[in-house]
Amino acid sequence: MAHPAGSPAARRDHWDQVYASRGQRQVSWYQPDPRLAAAMVADAAASLPAGRDSAVIDAGGGASLLAQRLTSTGFTDVTVLDLSAAALAAGRARPGSSRIRWVNADLLGWKPPRAYQIWHDRAVFHFLVSPADRAAYLATMRAALPSGAVILAAFAADGPGYCSGLPVARYDPAGLAAELTAAYGDAVTITAHHAEQHRTPAGAIQPFTWLTARLS
Repeated sequence: MAHPAGSPAARRDHWDQVYASRGQRQVSWYQPDPRLAAAMVADAAASLPAGRDSAVIDAGGGASLLAQRLTSTGFTDVTVLDLSAAALAAGRARPGSSRIRWVNADLLGWKPPRAYQIWHDRAVFHFLVSPADRAAYLATMRAALPSGAVILAAFAADGPGYCSGLPVARYDPAGLAAELTAAYGDAVTITAHHAEQHRTPAGAIQPFTWLTARLS
């Protein structure tokens, strides 16, 4: 799902092991109904010329139920990218998965073969604790999303300091906005931010910051 420090192979092995040891319904970020993310993607699509035909990429989406929810509500062009083959296999095993594009790649080195209009990331960006990794992520985002909408969720300022055995960065809305502005400059307009109290399958509460933005 996310990207710990080290080589692409080390990152892949880490997340494959997380899924193998916990299963898709016991990882901390699991949501049986990703309704907030789905609503944000729907709102973004409504503001774009192509509507629900807009190309959506779920960055680090893994086994999340978001892609299936989107296609079941009329989205026609949904891609899930993740470096964990185990996570993607779990997603592909669900009904309706043939309507989704599944890409097994490391986001930090991926070269997008096309442009997308909506970028969604819930719980990848906060694993990027080094400036170099954040720069690589934002470079990939710029290549994949020359214009359109960004939906970005990361641990809030009062969120956990570690997740899945790895240190994380934490953000308030201004912090996430600064990262997008550094990548896109005047082309980015922040449109909204939200706070979420995510309850993990183990019952812990993880505060998240959500940010939405338009790119022109």
